[in-house]
Amino acid sequence: MIADEQTAGRGRRGHSWFSPAGSGLYVSVVLAPATARVDPPRATALLTLTAGVALAEGVEAATGLRVALKWPNDLVVSRRKLAGILAEGAPGDAVVVGYGINVASSAFPPEVGDRATSLETELGRAVDRHHVFVETLAALSRRYQDLLAGRFDAILDAWRLHAPAATGARVTWTTNEGARSGVTAGIDDHGALLVRVDDRVERIVAGEVTWV
Repeated sequence: MIADEQTAGRGRRGHSWFSPAGSGLYVSVVLAPATARVDPPRATALLTLTAGVALAEGVEAATGLRVALKWPNDLVVSRRKLAGILAEGAPGDAVVVGYGINVASSAFPPEVGDRATSLETELGRAVDRHHVFVETLAALSRRYQDLLAGRFDAILDAWRLHAPAATGARVTWTTNEGARSGVTAGIDDHGALLVRVDDRVERIVAGEVTWV
């Protein structure tokens, strides 16, 4: 499903996603990673990262713009958010993967201009949303086939290539015990973020992580 606008767009943890008409690309795709031929639980765990790789590759193919990935579900340019991904379970083995890409500068309100960006802002020219849709959907199809076939290393290697901040960046996050901080140390084979805290490495599988 593709929409010209959303009246109640949202991201992870209930955050709203500003989605005005004609300004962004808003897509939902129904996938079934649990039907993977190799290690279905791992395929399911890697679905959001797989989508991130696909979107980064699709955006680059459509526009030439190189984007970075920020764990677990954001596409960024110069630390400003360009796109987001939300994967939610559906009846049966289905997972709905939704993604939103800011195409025009009006895709986000002025008050978040220091934290958000758009394809047209970065490129300084008009961008064909239909072309971006075709390339991102084609890339998602290719990477989803990698996922179903168990080509996990190819997906993880591509994600790491697009995510320089996954290693050596200071981050904070909140646990049941309170706020924590550390330095990123990559991701593991199931897509969890690794963070070095003092003399140990902690594994983060969910939650709100802030890059500082």
